[in-house]
Amino acid sequence: MSKRSKWRVAAALGAALAVASVGIAKADDGEYGVLMKTLANPFWGAMAEGVKAGAEKAGVKYFLQAAESDQASEPQLNLCNTMLQRKPVAMITAAISSTNLLPCLKAAQDAKIKIVDLDNNLDQTVLDNEGIKVTFHIGSDNIAAGAQAADYLAQKLGKDAKGPVLVIEGLSGNITSQKRASGFADRLKEAAPGLEIIGSLPGDWDRGKAASIANDTLTAHPDLAAIFCANDGMALGAVEAVYAAGKGDQVTIIGVDGNSDAVKSIKQGRLNASVAQLPYLVGEQAVENVKKALAGETVPESIAVPTLVVTKDTLEAGTDPLLKYLK
Repeated sequence: MSKRSKWRVAAALGAALAVASVGIAKADDGEYGVLMKTLANPFWGAMAEGVKAGAEKAGVKYFLQAAESDQASEPQLNLCNTMLQRKPVAMITAAISSTNLLPCLKAAQDAKIKIVDLDNNLDQTVLDNEGIKVTFHIGSDNIAAGAQAADYLAQKLGKDAKGPVLVIEGLSGNITSQKRASGFADRLKEAAPGLEIIGSLPGDWDRGKAASIANDTLTAHPDLAAIFCANDGMALGAVEAVYAAGKGDQVTIIGVDGNSDAVKSIKQGRLNASVAQLPYLVGEQAVENVKKALAGETVPESIAVPTLVVTKDTLEAGTDPLLKYLK
């Protein structure tokens, strides 16, 4: 069974778990609830593996739920409310948007359940306005991830390079997407000012929509130099469109996540690079730090897990110590 098939099976199991948990009474003391966006994406599958590893190391129990897709905002809120019925001691949540889980998180806070922002999906300003305090945020520095992508592009094409660049964002209003896009745009102005961003459009984390955007942009700008996508799924959609147009050697394409499908494409010489967030490490460290917080230890309010620009050269060299966390 391929990795992608495994993630799809996992997604189905996650959905089944969500249904089965309705009406369940209090679980064992000390149980952690983990709510992800979806297990249909290899990124979140890798993070689930990291959560499992972290729980085994920390010697804690947990249960995990996920929505069917990373656009299913209301179903994810329903899963969150279901999770509350089990009265976990902590809820590690990767919200689909900055706002969709707010009612559930407020209820969790009122129940004195520790709340963790997994993968930095919650906007601190929004949380402050709602009076919600999370125990800690954990994930990549998304602004820095975007900047790393711009640095790679400038290094590959040259600081004096000129040409149009397309940015494909994630779901409109998503803070993670906004930070990656702004980090990329701001750094590109410094690193290669001749590379001009001619469009920054929401791809809704959808591979097919990203392919359509890339195709339309190539029609309007046949000299397109590069595409930066806020996640790997959309980057792979862009790859399909670019190669279908016969411009695989012309357009540099960069994604974010470092998921298994992206790594495969990079090895094949199609996708040029991905800023790997190392989701396995994020999941592992999230659980370990929750245990510290519950034990009364001081945990930073924001924990940044390192990122790595993955290219064919990086993979073939195999010397970077962070590569062991690519799952």
